[in-house]
Amino acid sequence: MKRKLRMGMVGGGRDAFIGAVHRIAAQMDGQIELVCGAFSRNPAKSKLSGKDLLLPESRIYGKYKHMFAAEANLPEDERMDFVAIVTPNNMHYPVAMAALDSGFHVVCDKPMTMTLEEARTLKKKVKSTKKLFCLTHNYTGYPMVKEARELVKKGKLGKIRRVVVEYPQGWLATRLEATSQKQASWRTDPKRAGASCCIGDIGTHCANLAEYITGCAITEVSSDLTTFVKGRPLDDDGTVLLRFAGGAKGVLWASQIAIGEENALNIRIYGEKGSVSWQQQEPNTLIVHWSSKPTEIRRTSTPFIGKAATANSRLPAGHPEGYLEGFANIYREFATALLTLLTGRKKVKESDFDYPTVQDGVRGMAFIEAVVRSSRSKEKRIKLNT
Repeated sequence: MKRKLRMGMVGGGRDAFIGAVHRIAAQMDGQIELVCGAFSRNPAKSKLSGKDLLLPESRIYGKYKHMFAAEANLPEDERMDFVAIVTPNNMHYPVAMAALDSGFHVVCDKPMTMTLEEARTLKKKVKSTKKLFCLTHNYTGYPMVKEARELVKKGKLGKIRRVVVEYPQGWLATRLEATSQKQASWRTDPKRAGASCCIGDIGTHCANLAEYITGCAITEVSSDLTTFVKGRPLDDDGTVLLRFAGGAKGVLWASQIAIGEENALNIRIYGEKGSVSWQQQEPNTLIVHWSSKPTEIRRTSTPFIGKAATANSRLPAGHPEGYLEGFANIYREFATALLTLLTGRKKVKESDFDYPTVQDGVRGMAFIEAVVRSSRSKEKRIKLNT
C-alpha cells in the first residue's frame, strides 16, 4: 500500500498528557499519520486543539459521533483507517462501540471499559465486526520485557514459582484533585475512573506485565485496598496476593501515595533454574540470575539478546530508550497487522501479532473487579472470571 495509515483521535486535546504520547508513538515509524480528531467534549476546545496540530478545519470535529459519521461518508482513499481513544476511562466503551459500528479499527487506552460486563460486550462486538482492536498496555513494548518473556517461553528459567511486581508512585500523596488538577480529578472520580483508582490505573499494568512475561494467567486474587488520603472516594494503595495457572504464586503492590516514587514499575520472576529482574526506570537492562552460573546483565541492542528484544530495540547500544519507544513498538505491531489486512496479503489473526488485544482488556477488567470484590469481602480468595 503506497500511503500511510490514517489515524483519527478521540480525546487528547490541549492540556492532555496521553494524547501527545499516542501521537508521537504512532508517527515514530513513519507508517501512520493523524488526519482528524474530536479532541475534547468541549467543541471549541476540540477546534483549538486540532488547529494546534495543523489539521484542516473540515477534519476537526466537535463530537466523536459526528466524526465517525463524517469520516465514514468520505471516499475510501480519504477517510481514517482507525481511531485512537485517549479519553478518561468512562468514555472508552461508548467510543469504541461507536467506532466499530461505523466500520473503524480501534486503538484504546486501558483499562478498556468501566465494567467486566462492558468488556465482554465489546469483545463480542470486535468479533462480529471483524475489526482489529489494540489495547495500549505499553510496557509490553519494551525490548527487555520481550527478552524476559523469551527466556521464560524457551524454558530457560524452568518452571515459574514466584512473581513479584510493583508499581509505586507518589503524585497522589495529597488530595491533588481538590486543586482541579486535571489528571488527578478524573482518576479519583468513580464516575470517570470506574471502581478503582490505583489498581485500575497502574495495578492493571502490573497484572498485564506479569501475565505477558510468564505466559501464565492469574487465576485467583486476595487483596487489601486502602484510601489513605481523606475525602478521596477511590483507593490510592493496594496489595494483592496472586495465584497463577501452573502453580506460581505472586505479590502485586501498587501505590500512588508512596512519596518520592515516580513511575517505579518493576518485576521479578523466579523459576526453578533462574530469575529475571526488570525496572521501568532503567529499561535498557535486564538482570538474569542463574542457579548454576554467574549473573548476567543483558542490555538492549547488544549481540547477546534474543530476536524479539533485538527487533524492538531502536537505537545503538548505550542510548537511552524507553517509554515513547516502547509505546511506538505497540503501534508498529498494530500497523503491521492493519497493513496486512488492508492489502489483503493474508488472513489476519491478531494472535500472530505482538500487541495487547481486546482479550487483554477483558482480563484487565476481570482483574480489577476481582481485586475490588476481594478487598470488600470476608471471602478474600476470589477467582478471576473472564
